[in-house]
Amino acid sequence: MSLSKNQLKLITSLGQKKYRQKHKLFVAEGIKVVREFLQSSFELHSLFATNNSLQGIPSNKVFQISSADLHKISSLKTPNKVLALFHIPEEVDYSNSDLYVALDSVNDPGNLGTIIRLCDWFGIEHLLCSKETVDCFNSKVVQASMGSLTRVSIHYLDLIPAFRKLQKPVFIGDMDGENIYASVLPSEGILVLGNEANGVSIAIKNVADRVISIPRFGSLKETESLNVATATAVLLSEFKRRS
Repeated sequence: MSLSKNQLKLITSLGQKKYRQKHKLFVAEGIKVVREFLQSSFELHSLFATNNSLQGIPSNKVFQISSADLHKISSLKTPNKVLALFHIPEEVDYSNSDLYVALDSVNDPGNLGTIIRLCDWFGIEHLLCSKETVDCFNSKVVQASMGSLTRVSIHYLDLIPAFRKLQKPVFIGDMDGENIYASVLPSEGILVLGNEANGVSIAIKNVADRVISIPRFGSLKETESLNVATATAVLLSEFKRRS
């Protein structure tokens, strides 16, 4: 079966955030990632595959296509047999957890995808994102999250009102702060990481309870900063180790 012009138009349009929002759909690629979404609460819209490697899917939602057609719709350099469209779910309530991660204007899709995986690994159920943070349904984020997007709820909102609603201590990860390895950390709180180039905004720094830092141990100590996803991993590890 050939890919129709309407299907091609729809799938390629979902590369842009405005069309993902308009159609309430996003793209997932590859057998592993697609299988994670199929086994979750996400609702399948349609699935395009070059073979029948995924079973138990309603036949009216499955379209077998050629490898050439898959190349037309894939954002990967090497397409992996399956591409699926899923419905973007409605947001759920986020006020029922102890520890949160919040991102202030994180722009890189790879960083966001990795942070979603880290939240999944460390049992963080809700990730709070400023409205300037990259869209979690960007195809690069979906791929980098490797299925963890099915287990972590992402919320795009104004961060400061959300912090006030949650009424938990706010911790900012920053180059200049108290040594995380010498800090006493609570089991509840909000860990805020900032933009790759500029860090956390002044407005959020002004409402923070504490600023925490990962010290440099090299003799020269000339490394400018840690990648935001790497910093998230280290900080979450310390929070969870103490809880």
